[in-house]
Amino acid sequence: MIAEAGHFALTLALFVAVVQSSVPLIGAERRDSLWMSVAQPAAILQFLLITFAFACLTIAFVTSDFSLTTVVRNSHTAKPLIYKISGVWGNHEGSMLLWVLILSLFGALVAMFGNNLPPGLRARALAVQAMVAVGFYLFMLLTSNPFERIIPPPANGQDLNPLLQDFGLAVHPPMLYLGYVGFSMAFSFAIAALIEGRVDAAWARWVRPWTLLAWCFLTGGIALGSWWAYYELGWGGFWFWDPVENASFMPWLAGTALLHSSIVVEKRDALKGWTVFLAIVTFSLSLLGTFLVRSGVLTSVHAFATDPSRGVFILALLVIVTGGSLILFAWRGPGLKSDVLFQPISREGGLLFNNLVMTTAAATVLLGTLYPLMLEAMGGGKVSVGAPFFNATFVPLMLPMLVAMAAGPMLTWKRSDLKPVLNRLWFAFFAAALMAIVAWWLQGGAVYGLIGAAIAAWLFAGTMVQLAERIHLFRVPWRESLRRLGRMPRAAWGMTIAHAGLAITIAGVTGAGVWKIESIQTLSPGQSATVAGYEYVFQGVKKVDGPNYRADRATFQVKKDGKDIVTLSPEKRLYVVQNQPTTEAAIYPTLWGDLYAVIGDPEGTNGAYVTRLYFNPLVLWMWIGVMLMVLGGAFSLSDRRYRVGAPTRTSRPVEGAAAAQ
Repeated sequence: MIAEAGHFALTLALFVAVVQSSVPLIGAERRDSLWMSVAQPAAILQFLLITFAFACLTIAFVTSDFSLTTVVRNSHTAKPLIYKISGVWGNHEGSMLLWVLILSLFGALVAMFGNNLPPGLRARALAVQAMVAVGFYLFMLLTSNPFERIIPPPANGQDLNPLLQDFGLAVHPPMLYLGYVGFSMAFSFAIAALIEGRVDAAWARWVRPWTLLAWCFLTGGIALGSWWAYYELGWGGFWFWDPVENASFMPWLAGTALLHSSIVVEKRDALKGWTVFLAIVTFSLSLLGTFLVRSGVLTSVHAFATDPSRGVFILALLVIVTGGSLILFAWRGPGLKSDVLFQPISREGGLLFNNLVMTTAAATVLLGTLYPLMLEAMGGGKVSVGAPFFNATFVPLMLPMLVAMAAGPMLTWKRSDLKPVLNRLWFAFFAAALMAIVAWWLQGGAVYGLIGAAIAAWLFAGTMVQLAERIHLFRVPWRESLRRLGRMPRAAWGMTIAHAGLAITIAGVTGAGVWKIESIQTLSPGQSATVAGYEYVFQGVKKVDGPNYRADRATFQVKKDGKDIVTLSPEKRLYVVQNQPTTEAAIYPTLWGDLYAVIGDPEGTNGAYVTRLYFNPLVLWMWIGVMLMVLGGAFSLSDRRYRVGAPTRTSRPVEGAAAAQ
């Protein structure tokens, strides 16, 4: 009965969403406060119903209820409890239920904490949010019912994909979805503003925290996925431009642009139409990622489904949401004009440059991801667009923006002079040059390595110069500088921490991508191989049993200068239910690089194995940098301005809006 209760709650949530998507919208048009007030309880009720349905599916997985098709295909009694729970969203049907759960969560948060919003805007935004939810409810109930029964039920399940039986992949999807789906709130506010015909500083103040929240979760989710690929796939890398990786990276790029453009709307009442357009594009790219993962057009360890019929439904939903939004934008967007002027060399100009680079980079990734699919669909055969294309196009695009990031926050609004700013960045110039020289001395003349090291040093030093300028360091007494530091707005702290985190991340990416040392060899027990000055002594392999797998566990004693450093124990596992092997790398992180060992297949009968040994420089910097970026976003999100409300909205609608209404 638990499954039926969950199915009933899911169906009831559809009807609540239909009411929420229509009644408040009509009420806002008629200025009927009673009808508009329906949006809040409907959003909360929808969230409670989906939470109940999700809990029912979780109970089915935990108790191994093999009368449900989803549980049979993605669980097994021998699977550890944590992976029984993560199996709820480690499949197509359950992941879609998680999607609508998070979608309803954001709507419920707006309903509960959006009391400072004008009733009309809140009613329209929650109605738009519910319209999106209706599409996904129909998709689940018609094509992807997570509560579908199987008769007769089997004695046991088929187990979860072994690659997904990992802590990183247990946490990765919820964080990624909180980012993906979180951008739906910015989308809903954008569509509500288009319907209302008004975008101003107050609107930007309301949109920005939701965008920032989604950006933080998406950043963390992408990092978790890279971390999983780094240690689980056993190839020594963290990113290989997989189409499904790109599917999450594209909305991150567009969302970063949206986050910065909303600042211009809030501070200067400019770029209003562009910001609304970015909100539409960002969520559309999130929907595109959903289509790519579930349509069957891609083959990837990340993909959830290979059923083309489901893909057609999601494609139709993508066309309706994106196409309808762009049509509305084409109709109402011209009314979102601004009379604010600014020079190219200004804070506005710097943020606009950020937007142009970010959106162009997102378009480049989109082209590289979809081109093979379009070519194959037109009968042009199969081609592969991989890392060489993206590295040759994406990296040069981003370099100018990274250079500009150090100077942009030091520019003034409306009009600025670049020369004094560059003069104040003399320390950053010195740091970049010094780091390039040090990199050349330590690692040689790899061009990308020298550029990456210089850019990382330039951005980090430039960020520190910005902080010093803000607190008047060396220009006032130390006590006054400390007082200014303590009184800095949290949004300023957030920007400083996030930009510094990006600089550290760039250093880590440069080290791991350019200076990695790899050694592949066959070793017998007692033999050793030397990588980057570390001696790996192979001590043999023994058989071990896990809860639902068998494994060959190797042992390497790592030494340097005759001293023991660490014992590494990589594994090669075989999951018995699906008879699928996986690789478990052994990693010892240090500040300057990771010692990384992987065991391969046996060679001969004397206990020899193929081994892959790596030294991956500065990988830890990459993870620390990403955590700082998320922490910076959290600091900005906690700024008092976002807790006490938005500025008073102007009563004058945008020119032409009244006529359009």
